[in-house]
Amino acid sequence: MANLANVAVRNLRIELGANTVIDNLDLDVRAGEFVVLLGPSGCGKSTLLHSIAGLIDVADGSIEIGGEDMTWADPKDRGVALVFQSYALYPTMNVERNLSFALRINGTPKAEIARRVKRATDMLQLGALLTRKPAQLSGGQRQRVAIGRALVREANVFLFDEPLSNLDAKLRTELRRELKQLHQQLGATMIYVTHDQVEAMTLATRMAVMKGGAIQQFGTPADVYARPDNLFVATFLGAPPMNLLHGTLAGGEGKLWFRTAHLEVDVTRHAFRSAPDFTRPCVLGVRPEDVRVGAAVRNGDAAWQGQVTLVEPMGNHRIVWLDYHGAQIASIDQDKTPLVTEAASPFGFDGEHASLFDEATGDRV
Repeated sequence: MANLANVAVRNLRIELGANTVIDNLDLDVRAGEFVVLLGPSGCGKSTLLHSIAGLIDVADGSIEIGGEDMTWADPKDRGVALVFQSYALYPTMNVERNLSFALRINGTPKAEIARRVKRATDMLQLGALLTRKPAQLSGGQRQRVAIGRALVREANVFLFDEPLSNLDAKLRTELRRELKQLHQQLGATMIYVTHDQVEAMTLATRMAVMKGGAIQQFGTPADVYARPDNLFVATFLGAPPMNLLHGTLAGGEGKLWFRTAHLEVDVTRHAFRSAPDFTRPCVLGVRPEDVRVGAAVRNGDAAWQGQVTLVEPMGNHRIVWLDYHGAQIASIDQDKTPLVTEAASPFGFDGEHASLFDEATGDRV
């Protein structure tokens, strides 16, 4: 196995035609990390990945891999292996030939080729498929071969560009688990692009949430989910997304409150990033799993009455939608007590688990 390598992107600017797709972007990926670039279509995540791979020229800035400046190095000299969304297999070659093709044209000794191919096929459970051609494989098997073709390169950094998006839900779940286990086995540096938040949350050591060619937040999945830096991150992650209530802050007698025309929430224990500003409108965000409804409301919760508008059974939980003075409130609820649509129901939550944002800037306060 090649040495692990960190990736350092500095002041990166990428222009496609007259458009600046990425501007002044910094990213530090530690050796052995599994970093996920997450964001909506068109946010620049694949462009960033392709620039690290050397497939797109940069307008400004630098890209270092393993401590060496690779900004203008050819893709073949960067020590990276790239797995695309499309499998890009050679249709006339069997699995073994697809896996070994790049090694053969590079003049790698036969014994070394055999060792690397066996290692990849053992890891990805491809041993029984070596004589088959791509047309005889399922979508999941083809993507395993594409991943195996990257593995035999024994690269310093593995790059994945939405490799599971062409697969059905069941296969995506299976291959997601296999990729996570593969990373644990290899300990390799991996950078993975996706628009799927479940993939990002489950795979990442750290994740970078992107919008408009800029990284909005970079941190562990747990931290990004629990303490989003701004309203975009707060609402992009989570299904249903974070509930948002618009109001103002008030203080007195050692307490801080978030207030709307219809409710008041104690936010004294919120970790404010700067001194609370009582003159600026703000937004309170609460994750649906922190909203309790009906019989699940606890004594310590601030509690109000809402109208149940919809109940979505999800097997091991349900999503309850409430109307509260025109605001739609979602709750992820484990309780089995029946709820009647259009009936009134209490709901509540603990303000300690809420997030606060400046309404004008969208930034966490």
